Amino acid sequence: MSRILAIDYGQKRTGLAVTDPLQIIASGLTTVATTELMPFLEKYVRQENISKVLIGEPKQMNGLPSQSAAIIEAFVIVFSQKFPEIKVVRVDERFTSKLAFQTMIDSGLSKKQRQNKALVDEISATIMLQDYLSRKMI
Repeated sequence: MSRILAIDYGQKRTGLAVTDPLQIIASGLTTVATTELMPFLEKYVRQENISKVLIGEPKQMNGLPSQSAAIIEAFVIVFSQKFPEIKVVRVDERFTSKLAFQTMIDSGLSKKQRQNKALVDEISATIMLQDYLSRKMI
């Protein structure tokens, strides 16, 4: 089977998570500087069988798009043109950063470790992906 990749796109850093080939388990992959994201994805997609990509859709509490929505939408267009064979699914990413931070606390990470924003981005992508998988199983 193929894998599903989740992208928590940010202006500076982008968190990535991926499923196992059976699409059961979501695992953090890495965090990449956003300026290096497309070269990273080109290499990764050549090495792995990716059938679907989840890309976070930032929304405000009232459901309207957040300020960063236009930047992410521009990335989605570029991604879709570069990888037309990969289905793109937009997912609500509200609260993923807060959940990621709470996960770090619950895991017993020190205060210094919790300040690692790259780790927060990777965990956020993993939470988005696991939530998608959980809803897909229902």
